[in-house]
Amino acid sequence: MKKILIINPFGIGDVLFTTPVIGAIKDAYPDSFIGYWCNQRVQPLLLVNPRINKVFALNRGDLKKIFQESFFKGIQAALNLALEMRKERFDICLDFSLDHRYSLFAQVTGIRHRLGFDYKGRGRFLTDKISIEGYSDKHAVLYYLDLLRFLNIEAKDKSLELIVTPESQAKAVDILAGRGIEDKDLVVGIAPGAGGSWGKDAGYKHWPGLKFAQLSDKLADELKVKIVIFGDESERLLADVVINTMRNKPVDLVGKASLEVLPALIKNCDLFISNDGGPMHMAVALGVRTVSVFGPVSDLVYGPFLPSEKHIVLKWPMDCQPCYRNFRLPACDKDRECLKQVTVEAVFEAAARLLD
Repeated sequence: MKKILIINPFGIGDVLFTTPVIGAIKDAYPDSFIGYWCNQRVQPLLLVNPRINKVFALNRGDLKKIFQESFFKGIQAALNLALEMRKERFDICLDFSLDHRYSLFAQVTGIRHRLGFDYKGRGRFLTDKISIEGYSDKHAVLYYLDLLRFLNIEAKDKSLELIVTPESQAKAVDILAGRGIEDKDLVVGIAPGAGGSWGKDAGYKHWPGLKFAQLSDKLADELKVKIVIFGDESERLLADVVINTMRNKPVDLVGKASLEVLPALIKNCDLFISNDGGPMHMAVALGVRTVSVFGPVSDLVYGPFLPSEKHIVLKWPMDCQPCYRNFRLPACDKDRECLKQVTVEAVFEAAARLLD
């Protein structure tokens, strides 16, 4: 039995991008044992995936917070992680971190075959690697799948996978019913934030909140849909701009939906409208139709995957767009015009087309 560790310390979207890799490995080696090293925030999405046997939820950012609380607790957490990984005796790891410290840690814990990307010389602890300058000419999922060449595996199904358990589905139905949403209603989910893994720079990916408010009112007035606003508590101020500007009162689930139940809530939407970010990729993985607004980031690389008529991407082409290249975001001297120029009417027309 092969024991394989997937290393991806990033956010929701990036974790979902690895699911075709996991599916391909399980198709080739049905009896393989797959571990997943992720951050604590995304852990709930992985714990319910039947293809994953064990989850290690502690990335560098999580560990840094523990060290800030207590140096000794940080040392203990790192040692516990190393011991738990070493105990599993993984044969191979696929490292998507682009950070040499993860492959070094894998080497220290006894993983002999370490596959990954050599970005700016950070692949020095990898045994098999693909040199890259960034993700630019194809979707990130396809870059991830490239690592399977070292295992002589070809993916038959490249679609994203996200599991909704019957328990979370029941909770989602109760939550929506408690806020006046019935089975017969046409429901549109709106995520005015998203891009949380960008931290303080997340706002550079956000279509203006006032436009989300105008769009939501137009959808409610003309298409008689019910609007549900999604987001975590860190996006409260942005969400309040949308909610308080709207004439039609939406269902406010900002900060009220844990990651355990969020996929089920999104699955209950007829359409999901979002910026570039994890919630949009969740909707895609769940088969929900999407309209997404892209600005500094390339939709070729980070857009809905697999591309489909069910997913419409809107953007305003500019000479500098996309400006996020090789994992770097330069300062914007055009005041995010690539986002601001996307009109409410354009997004409404895309939404109406998908709801028709």
